[in-house]
Formats: sequence, C-alpha cells, structure tokens
Amino acid sequence: MEAILSIDPGNTESGFVVTDRSDGMKILKCGKVKNVELKADIPKIIEEYNVKNAVIEMIASYGMAVGREVFETCVWVGRFKEVITALGCECDYIYRREEKLYICGDSRAKDANIRRALIDEFAEHDFKSGKGTKKNPDFFYGVSKDVWMAFAVAVTWCRKREEDDA
Repeated sequence: MEAILSIDPGNTESGFVVTDRSDGMKILKCGKVKNVELKADIPKIIEEYNVKNAVIEMIASYGMAVGREVFETCVWVGRFKEVITALGCECDYIYRREEKLYICGDSRAKDANIRRALIDEFAEHDFKSGKGTKKNPDFFYGVSKDVWMAFAVAVTWCRKREEDDA
C-alpha cells in the first residue's frame, strides 16, 4: 500500500482524503472536518495508513485583493505541514492552477469541470455522480464538498511525480 494524505484547506474546515496510490487511487478515508480536529487526527491517520507522503493545496495570489479568510487558510496550511513533517512524512504543495492543468488540461477550468473529469476517469458504473448507491456504491461513494478537491490534489501530485520520474 502506498497511502497519500491530501488536504484542501479552508479557514475553519478542510477536506481531506487518504488514497492508495498503488491501488488505482482507492479512497481509504475522507471527510470535511474542523481544522483543529484534522490537525489532531493527522498523527493517527499517518500511523493507521502508514502515510509517507502528504500534499496540501497551497494558496496562490494572481494580483487580486484577498480577505482575512485567505490569510487564515494560509496559517492552517502551515500548521498542517508542521504536524505532518514532525512525524517524518514528506509534505508537498499543489496549486489549484496545477490541478486544472493536470486534470482538465485547461487553466480556466472550474471546480465542476475538475469533478466531471474525475468522475469520467474513476467512476465504474455511475457516470452521473460517480457515487452510486448504498447498495451499489461507486468509486466516489461518500465523497462530497471539499473532499472532491482534496482528491484532485492527490491525483495532481501523483501525475506530477510520474512526470518528474519519467
């Protein structure tokens, strides 16, 4: 198993996903939780899934004014990285622009485009939502909100690594 922890940070809550890179990016654990809860759970997640690599979506400014929430999110990015690296885990950053390019091939893609591309690639039978039903779950069963973008962070990181290794 090659587990990866990926985080889509927010100013008060963050989406996270633990995926198994060696098993077709299978989702092992995911959720959207309060930042203090995620920070406290990171050591347990890293130990339980033997995570060696973590990746966090990083904030980027493209010349636009930003508010307090953006700066608070930046603080949480640092807090998450501090906990992750203190546990001996490698931690990288991915920018949203990279996600758009690696997943959709277009820097102008929106979250809905990223989600659609992920469903097209990973869904096995429910090509509408990628979730399936409780009786017949598909790849993204249980995924919602910012968890989609946390998964996109993991996919982008893996593709960049493959590109770098080639």
